[in-house]
Order: sequence, then structure tokens, then C-alpha cells
Amino acid sequence: MIAQHSPMSVLVLNAPFLPRFSRPQRSPAVTKSATLYFPLFLAQAAAVLLADGFAVDLCDAPADGLDLPAVLARARKLGPGLAVIDTSTPSIAADIDAAAALREAVPDVFTVLVGPHATALPEEALTRRPGAVCAVARREYDDTVLELARVLESGPPTPERLAKITGLSFVDAAGAVVHNPDRPYIEDLDRLPPVAPVYKRFLDIRQYFNPNAKPPMVTLATSRGCPFRCSFCLHPQTLTGRAARCRSIDAVLGEVAWCLDNFPGLRTIFFEDDTLTADRARCREFCAAIVRRGLAFEWSANSRADLPADVLAAMARAGCRQVCVGFESADPAALSSMKKGLGTERMLRFRAEARAAGIKVHGCFIFGFPGDTRESIEKTIDFALRLNPDTAQFYPVMVYPGTEAYEDYRARGFIEAESWRDWLTPAGLHNCVVRNETLAPAALVRLCDRARRRFYLRPSFLVRRALAAAASPGEMARTARAAKTFVRHLLRGSRV
Repeated sequence: MIAQHSPMSVLVLNAPFLPRFSRPQRSPAVTKSATLYFPLFLAQAAAVLLADGFAVDLCDAPADGLDLPAVLARARKLGPGLAVIDTSTPSIAADIDAAAALREAVPDVFTVLVGPHATALPEEALTRRPGAVCAVARREYDDTVLELARVLESGPPTPERLAKITGLSFVDAAGAVVHNPDRPYIEDLDRLPPVAPVYKRFLDIRQYFNPNAKPPMVTLATSRGCPFRCSFCLHPQTLTGRAARCRSIDAVLGEVAWCLDNFPGLRTIFFEDDTLTADRARCREFCAAIVRRGLAFEWSANSRADLPADVLAAMARAGCRQVCVGFESADPAALSSMKKGLGTERMLRFRAEARAAGIKVHGCFIFGFPGDTRESIEKTIDFALRLNPDTAQFYPVMVYPGTEAYEDYRARGFIEAESWRDWLTPAGLHNCVVRNETLAPAALVRLCDRARRRFYLRPSFLVRRALAAAASPGEMARTARAAKTFVRHLLRGSRV
């Protein structure tokens, strides 16, 4: 009898850091609204590895409440030959420590870091703690990780063999860091297997929450990349690229139908594209196809504040309940500095047309870009009240390695931080690490607190939210879950 070959095991890990730390989101933190993002990119890599026959364990430690000893016990049981570990800027020291601990617990494991921070600073990731991290898979990492797994399964990870894997950085035998050429972005996204079955197999969807979606919810993507040039936006500059690449509508809606059949009680699907509405013609066809197939479900998405009324109406007919929109500022100088490419009049028209279509709007506003002053920020707060989105968030600009905004602030001497951990408060909330020409970090935080209180403590807002919650069990669940921690921070203020 011929012995059967057992496939190599792969641990795909969203590592422990702080309780309920939302590492996969564009601005990672423990959030005031209890938001916790699905590990979408990790789940996609797990799906690719599973489809190729590897034995995979996807472990989302922050969602499952697992500490490092629990993760190490799970790893010892699995005995992986490869561990794929996600990274973020504020957690990078802990991410590398997790890699080191895995190598001690499973001596033969090959550790590879992925994600925005490792992509932006691969050399630092490889050399910060020698021997902890074997490699970094930069940018969009699905195929890089798959090729690496095949190399590891077929023989030892010699520098000569690793040097053939595009998109990989590693340390050679002489101790020098080697950066292989970038891997081209995947053009045919339909060749990637769906992530929803991976969610079903490894994750409890009830653990995840986004205030833009009624729980329980799942997160899917219909595309990768964004053609717009916002200088601060993390994923297009580190993971997905500046050119939008799209899955076929049939493939997306097939996955939607699978979710509706396999996740009992599912209330919302959040399409976590960089900008779902970037291609208006495709957005129209996407909505028409939902209606044509008779798929009845609520969904939300990231959108730009420049959609014409007919697209918004089509989205509403197809079940879109809410869009998340970056308005950012009312100040022309700040909008120009961030390369937003939109003005306030267009934003106001968008808001009015979304309201007319029956689509809720979550508005994002950012303070502290170069040229922003106390007066211009007060004008932005007034503009936010005039715009009157259904919900809003106010942040000092968060700059991360790998973005144009980070390089600009660093060159100007506007970053006031001693370590990457400073991007968060001790409790894990967003921390302000930047200033500009006239405003210090503490002043930006106070202005955000002021904006938040002016927006959320209006009697008209409180009445509107109470009526909306009373009208729908799903809306009640969403409001209660978000308010549980948010109200405490709103009344206390003092931090972002």
C-alpha cells in the first residue's frame, strides 16, 4: 500500500494584542463603537490555501478572546509548517512577539508577516527581533503566501528557493535583507475562492460588528483597489493598489446567495470594497442584478460623495441601507492637501439625494491636515451639522507608514510619537500623534471631542435615533451595541 501524503498545515493568524482590537480595519484600534472587522484578507488567503489542499487553521484571537498562551497551545496541536501573521502599525511589536513565540513553541514553523505595516516597512519587521520573522509577504499577498507554502512543502526554505518568490522579503544567509520584485496585482479576482465558507468554518459571525450594519452581519468584497488619490487612505497604498479590479457580478451574488442560505438570521452584508461605487456603470449593473435575481437582503458599503441621484436610487431598490462616506472637511485648503477631489457643494447635494433615496449616511470627518486651523475646523463642525448625516465620526488625521500623508507629516516634523504603540492610548483607543502648523495633538483631540458632543447631543439627533431604534429590531440591536461603549466615551471625552 502506498502511504498517503499528509498536507502541510498552515496557521493563519490574527494575533492577540488588546481585547477586541480591530486590526483589519483601515485605522486599527479598540473602537468606541465596539466595531470589530472581519479578517477579510486573512480569510481570503486561507481560502486560497485550502483550495490548494493545505490543512489550514484560521485563528482570529481578538474576536475569540484568546491570549498568546491559548494561541500557542492551538499551534502546538496543529504543528504548522507555515504561520501567516497579520500586522498593523500600533500592534507591530506584539505581532513580531507572536511570531517569536510561535517559533519557540513550534521550532520548525516558518513565520511570514503580511498586512499594511509589514508591507510598508519590511526591513524593520524582519530585523526588529532577529529570528522571529522569517519573511514578509508584501502588498496583496494571496499568491505570495500560496507560492511560499508550496516551496516549504517541497523542501527547505533556502535563500535560493525563497529568492524566486515574487512579493517576498527575507533575510539571506549573510544576514542581509532581500526584497524580491513586487508581485503584480491579481487581475482576475474570480479565480480566488469565496471567503464566506471560510467564515462559516472558522469564525463566529456574531463576534463581529460594524455600526454601519445591523448585526449579525458578514463582510464581503466585490473589488480591490481604488482609483482616487486620497493621501491618507491606507489599503490602496499598501495592499490593494490604485487601480480598481473587480470580481464578476455573478460571482459576488453567488457568494451572497450562499451567505443567505448558510448564515441563519443574517441581517446585513457589508461590502468592504475600498470604494464600491467607484465604477458607476458597474454599480448600476450590480444593483440591477440583485433585483433581477430576486435577492432580498440589506447591505451597506463604502461610497464616495459624488454619486448621481439615479445610482443612489438604484442602490436603494437593491437593498442598500447605508453608505459610509468620507466628507473629511469643509475647508478647501484641507481638501486640497489630502487630494480629496471634492467640494462642499457636491457633498451637500449627495447628502440630499441619498436622503431622498432612503439611504442612510455615515459621515467621516478628519481634523488636522496641513493648513487646517481652529477656525477652519469649527467651520467643518458647522458643516457636519448642516450636512446632518445619520451618524458621524470625527478624528484627527491618522497617518500610517506606506501612505503619502505619513511621508508628508514625517518630512515636516509633524509626527509626535516615540514608538508605533503611541498610535493608540493604553486602553487601545485611537491616539493623536500628529500636529500641524498651528494645532498640537491635544488641541486636535479637544476639537474632536467638541465635534462629537455637538453632533450627538443634539435633541433632534437623540429623538431621531430613538424613533429609528424603536421601529426595527435590527436597528435596535445595532444602536444598542454601538451605544454600549460609545456613550461613555462621548460624555467623558478627552481621547480620540
